[in-house]
Amino acid sequence: MEKLNDILFYNMDKAIRTYRNYAQKRLREHGYKITIDQWLIIRAILENPGIMQQELAENVFKDNASVTRIIGILVQSGYLEREINPDDRRKTLLEVTAAGKSIIQKVQDLVLENRKTALTGINQSDVQSTNDVLKTIITNCK
Repeated sequence: MEKLNDILFYNMDKAIRTYRNYAQKRLREHGYKITIDQWLIIRAILENPGIMQQELAENVFKDNASVTRIIGILVQSGYLEREINPDDRRKTLLEVTAAGKSIIQKVQDLVLENRKTALTGINQSDVQSTNDVLKTIITNCK
């Protein structure tokens, strides 16, 4: 029987979790009051204006209840505004505020530093190959 450390998917999950813990710790150390998940939600909304919450949840790999909770925190923090869609009251319109855009800009340098640290010793062609493999796995599993 193969060992866990020899299973590709185990190592992918472990790498992702280790990186997220590292990145979250660095955010706290630099005094940012935002989580990785909150950062992801804001970025996804900025990249997809008018995105509906269900699609947002799919984009950030969270269930709808978690996204609802995170959105509530972001609204409370002043990073997002939430309005009822006048065309369909069951839907909400999400907009990133100036404060939300500002925190994304402030955190960006740290995000890039984190990625650089995580990828230390890995050449660009290996990064590209890994990314290609991951995209193929995603396609295969849809």
